[in-house]
Amino acid sequence: MIKRIVQLFFIVIGILLGYALVPLLFQAMGIARPPFDSPYFGAVLGGGVFLAVAGWLVNYILSLIRWVEDRFSKMPLPDMIAGIAGLVFGLIIAYLLTPTVVRIPIVGTVVQIFLSVLFGYLGFRISYAKREEIKSILPGKIGHKEKKNPVRPGEYKILDTSVIIDGRIADIVSTGFLDGVIVIPSFVLEELQHIADSSDVLKRNRGRRGLDILNRIQKESAVKVQIVDRDFEDVQEVDSKLIRLAKAMQGKVVTNDFNLNKVCELQGVPVLNINDLANAVKPVVLPGEEIVVHVIKDGKEYGQGVGYLDDGTMIVVEGGREYIGTHLDVLVTSVLQTSAGRMIFAKPKLLEKAL
Repeated sequence: MIKRIVQLFFIVIGILLGYALVPLLFQAMGIARPPFDSPYFGAVLGGGVFLAVAGWLVNYILSLIRWVEDRFSKMPLPDMIAGIAGLVFGLIIAYLLTPTVVRIPIVGTVVQIFLSVLFGYLGFRISYAKREEIKSILPGKIGHKEKKNPVRPGEYKILDTSVIIDGRIADIVSTGFLDGVIVIPSFVLEELQHIADSSDVLKRNRGRRGLDILNRIQKESAVKVQIVDRDFEDVQEVDSKLIRLAKAMQGKVVTNDFNLNKVCELQGVPVLNINDLANAVKPVVLPGEEIVVHVIKDGKEYGQGVGYLDDGTMIVVEGGREYIGTHLDVLVTSVLQTSAGRMIFAKPKLLEKAL
């Protein structure tokens, strides 16, 4: 249907231009005899020429229309309204400049058209970029009634890609330890889809696992799950978009990414790191306790051996290199706990007895 409309538009423009200009063109060329001097002949000729032009340009125009339609269909309604308001404001400014600009000799009309396009575009872009600030100002200027159930700060829990792929978030949500609304940003979904379509087998499996985890959360969870289509086109990194979204929604970022955790803290964004939760519920090991460790590899420092508890906690055994491949009784000397995980430092119990 839209293709027919575009073709009809070109034909009508061609008929009007041909009716007005073709006879004058033939007169200038010295051809002033029927049917060339007839405006109806010019209308037919102009319509035919523009129909041919339409057949050549229509696919490009349709592609542009579909691109614009796709962009607007994905844009949230408040953001679209903010952009259109900026567009109208820009066009009003261009209109106010018309009396002055049209006085420019020869190119006045062209300059006016250019300014209309430029101010309209700038108005749309600036208003769209500042939409969050505009929305925060409007309630104070307009007498809106407050919502009966205002959103509490921190009610939205925004999941990042790493915590979805990790999978433990599904168990945490199903147990009811995470309340409020689980938010899945559209750009995180796109990143998961991109990972799931990767040619690398490991990445592809991780992406598919993430999508399966999201499906499980939506089906089994008693907590409300919301997919947010809001995007930030001026930002490329997904982590930066997450921080921007958390600020806009007054929500908390849920992650197990150590670096994202630190960036959120620096920017004042509340963050829930499930590694912190996992470390908090691990059995407490105190200095001086005895445990049995299976030493499996070298440590970073000379003479160290490394083993792991059943929950994955790393144990660094001083002087444990010579015991690699064996089970060893050790004494805990210190415990280091960070958002990246927990590490236990120990020494062989045999060495303690020898001393």
